[in-house]
Order: sequence, then C-alpha cells, then structure tokens
Amino acid sequence: MTAPGGRAGAAGLTLAGDLGGTRMRAALIDAAGRVVREETRPTPRDAPTAAPFADLLARAGAGAEVAAAVVGIAGRIDHARGLAENAPNLPGGWVAGLRADALGERLGVPVQLANDADLACVGEAFFGAARGAADVVYMTVSTGLGAGALVGGRLVRGRRSVAEVGHAVLDLTAALAGRPSTCEELGSGTAAARHAAEAGLCATPAELVALVRAGDARAIAAWERTTRAVGHAARNLAWLFGPEVIVVGGGLVNAGDLLLDPVRAIVGARRPEPLPDPVPVRRAELGDRAGLVGAAAWGRAAGGA
Repeated sequence: MTAPGGRAGAAGLTLAGDLGGTRMRAALIDAAGRVVREETRPTPRDAPTAAPFADLLARAGAGAEVAAAVVGIAGRIDHARGLAENAPNLPGGWVAGLRADALGERLGVPVQLANDADLACVGEAFFGAARGAADVVYMTVSTGLGAGALVGGRLVRGRRSVAEVGHAVLDLTAALAGRPSTCEELGSGTAAARHAAEAGLCATPAELVALVRAGDARAIAAWERTTRAVGHAARNLAWLFGPEVIVVGGGLVNAGDLLLDPVRAIVGARRPEPLPDPVPVRRAELGDRAGLVGAAAWGRAAGGA
C-alpha cells in the first residue's frame, strides 16, 4: 500500500481493522463511509502473537492509496501511548503486540488504536442512525455492554477510552454482597442467559427472545430483568452526556422493539426527574460494520489525534 500522508478521514482510503475474540476483519473505507474491500478471517486462537491480524490488514490494503489505518479492539485503549491495555477476549499473547507504532511499521502508514464501541459510535454518528446529530450516545448490547459518546461532534475520550458504562454499578446492594450488579452483569447477552437460567430455562439470548414472543411467562420475566438494566444504563448515559439521540446496536438489538421499547420507556420516564429534552432511542443502521465504517471519520471525531 502507498501512504500519501494524512489522517483517518482525509483524502484517500482508510484501512479499518476490527479485532475480536472469534473474528478479525480488515477493510478499505472511502471518505463517504463506503466499504471498498473487506477481508474476514476467524481469529486464530492458537497463534502466539497478533501477527495474523497484521497480515490480514496488509492484504486488505495491498496496492491501495491508504491515508491512515484505524484498528478497533474490544478493550481498554491507552491513546497517549498507542496501545491496548486490556482485551480479555483476545488470545493470551496478542495484547503485547497491539501497538500503533509496531503496526504502523508493518503497514507503512500511520495507525491509531480505538475502542470498538467508540468506533461504532463514530460510524453511526457520521454515516448511520445519528447522521446530522452533534451529541450522540451509542450503546452496544451483545455478549457485554459498552458505549461511546460524541459531544459537539467530538468523541469523548481522555488518555484512555471512556464511557465504560458496562462496568458502572446499577445495584449497590448486590455489589456490596458480591452479586452481579453492573450494567453489563445485569443487562447484556450474558446477563440474559443467566436470568433465563435463574428462571429455570436453558436458553441463549436468541432462544430467550423466541420464548418471549411465544408468551412464555418465565422467559418474559427474565427478559424484563435484562431490558430494565439496559434501559437504566441508557438513561444514565442520557443524564451524563445530554445527547440528541441514543443509538443502540449489538447482537441483542436483533430483538427489535422487544428491546428498544422498554429502553425508550425508561429513558423517557418522568421519575425521579424528567430529562430536560426527550431523547429518541434508535436502532443502529450499520450493523456489525459500524466500527469499520467509523474509521473513515475517526480523524474528524477524535480531533485528529
């Protein structure tokens, strides 16, 4: 690949990477957020380092005029040092090799690392369900629960990725007793499966949703526990960031209004105090490509960092 020099979102193409515990992807994205080329491979769990991912990025960018590369990782990113500090879903030896400088040397272009929820937030804000909004909250509800936020068109972040709402405590009594208590522990795909098991059901989140649609009382109770936690996580984010819109993505959003309607009801509730302005809750439009597409606008949203 050739590097004209620049940043993500500048003229030319952006090389986007998405590294997860089961799948790794690389894509070329143009300035309008269109996917020009995409490569996907299973994440090789037996590989000792992240070299297979670097190879995938190199193949996706081969022969193209690439301005910059942005790599999304489900974990905590140290932006100041350009490295992943924690990525619990990746193979054991991979995190040490996930450094922006090392990947940049391998690819021959500037590389930035990003939290995957932050990237998806940028994608939906610039090219998806929140187009035209400057103040946006994005929540991903899948195996876990994560979020990203834009205020004034800029991504909210510090030295490290922020808006880690999944780790925020929702139930203080449960936390003090050592029981599941955080947004992620109470409102995610993993939580939904646990709520189902506690109700005497052996069901994946998708199976639980099917049982809810069929009117199973135990499934409905388990699902309500899940959506209540997601709703309160969204309401807390609304109070923190004052968004024009909340976008919900991730695997659980496939439940459609079974998830979104309870979240909307909680975000719009008047107790204990109404939000200053009604905040619409929308389903994400870009699906699992939101993070890849977000790479094209990363430079604009992250302040060119």
